[in-house]
Parts: sequence; structure tokens; C-alpha cells
Amino acid sequence: MGGMSEPRRAAQSEPRPPIRLLVITGMSGAGRRTAGHTLEDLGWFLVDNLPPSLLPELIEVCRDRDFERVAVVLDVRSRSEFDQLPEAFEAAGAAGVVPEVLFLEASDEVIVRRQESVRRPLPLQGTGPMLDGVHRERRMLADLRATADVVVDTTATNVHQLAARVAKAFADEDQGKLRVTVMSFGFKHGAPIDADLVFDVRFLPNPHWVPTLRPQTGLSQQVSAYVLGQPDAEPFLAHLAAIVELMGAGYLREGKRHATIAIGCTGGKHRSIAVAEEVGRRLTSAGLSVGVVHRDLGRE
Repeated sequence: MGGMSEPRRAAQSEPRPPIRLLVITGMSGAGRRTAGHTLEDLGWFLVDNLPPSLLPELIEVCRDRDFERVAVVLDVRSRSEFDQLPEAFEAAGAAGVVPEVLFLEASDEVIVRRQESVRRPLPLQGTGPMLDGVHRERRMLADLRATADVVVDTTATNVHQLAARVAKAFADEDQGKLRVTVMSFGFKHGAPIDADLVFDVRFLPNPHWVPTLRPQTGLSQQVSAYVLGQPDAEPFLAHLAAIVELMGAGYLREGKRHATIAIGCTGGKHRSIAVAEEVGRRLTSAGLSVGVVHRDLGRE
């Protein structure tokens, strides 16, 4: 009997694994459930619609069961509960867990269309028009959106594209690195509202005007060589990498673990894709965790 107590005490003294807590929130109809299911498929423990006041209890349960990655879907269904979120975050921090926040966004028109298609009212709609409920949600979520680690605009995104975006941002378990999403886009489709940094590569010659390159994309070796071989390309890439390296260190010091870098050209087919792919390669070589997405590929 006495010989068995020592191993038990030794096991109890072993440090528990750190918990990574991700809060999924944002506008109704912007894709919270899709994001949650994606993370669940990636092996995260998912809790849907947990009252914020129960976050500290959830952390203790996860520690007892050795859950290392936990995602919680929160919405504004209960206004009084949602107002307690800052206190819940503070309590989580006191327990040694700093929550990350994924905020999902979409335009007013798209949210209304999506909600009407499923014939469901918005949580804050009341007896008035649906658009009034959208505006109430935006006001209520404004501060949380401003401090979110990752903001994803799903206005022009289908469920498969959203799942891919979430997977790129959160599949990597290395918490010591800044996780970077490099996104190509076309200005004619609108600049992304969910980017931390936006770069314009329309100063580079456009492969669209080269007949043999026009039907190809920036993923082809020929287009990439044409774009990256321009005299101004290398200085631009070097400066961009230096900016990200400088800001990345600051992001980590301030507790921001995700960054989205958007690179745009006219249509999002040639220059932005070629540059985004090269930026992704360089940042990966610099030791960052990087995912590259091409928002407007195929929309031309």
C-alpha cells in the first residue's frame, strides 16, 4: 500500500498541458457554426453557445480531462450573459489561459439574405425589421471585433472556403510562432476588410497584357517568373518581409498571435497570386507559421 502512494503523488505533481482556448463569435449568419465544426474536425473540443460566465468552469473541466484545444461558440442570444464576457476573459487569464478570439463578419445585405433563406429571426431583432437586429448586433460586438485575434469576412465566401480559411489559421499547434495568413485579392472585387496589412502590387507590369500569360494564373511558373522577375519586385518583397518581421515580434509581445496580410492587384488572378505565394515561402523560411489563400481566384 505504502509503495503505491509515491507514484501517485509523483503523477499528481506533473505539470498539466497548457490549454488553448478559442472563442468563436461574430455576426449571426456569418458562419460561426461552420467555423466550429471545422475546428471539431481538426480535433478541437467544441462547446456551442456556452454562457460566458461559465468559461472559468470550462477551463477547470478541460484541465481535469487533459483537453489541450478548446473552441467555444458564443453569440449575443443572451445579452446579459454576453455583457459578462470581459470579466470572463479576465478570470480565464487569472487561471493562466489567454483566450483567442475568431470574429466572423459579413455585410448587412448578406446577413439578411442568409437569415431569410433559413427563415430564422436574428437574436436581437425583436418585433422590428431584420436590419434593425443586424445594427444592434454590430453595435454590441464592436469592441470585441476591434480586439479579435482573427477577423474573417464571409460576405463573398462559401462554407468550403470558410472551412479552409479557419483550418489554415488554427490547424497549427505551435503557439510560439506568429500565425500568418497571406491573402491575394483583386481590387475590382473590393479590398478585404479582415486584413491587418494591405499591399498593392498594381505597380508591377500586368501579365494580362501578355497574350501567352493572360489565360494562366499567378500559380503558373511562367506568370510567377514574369512577375517576380520585374526590377521592382525584389526590393518590394524584401521590404515587405522586413515589415512583417518587425511587426510580428511586436504582435507576439502584445499577445496577438494571428495576422492577415492581403496583397492585391486589379483582378486577383496574376500579380497578387504570384507575390502572395512568394511572400508565403519567404515568411515560412523565416520561421513563421504561414497559410496562403487566394480569395478571388476563379472570379475573373
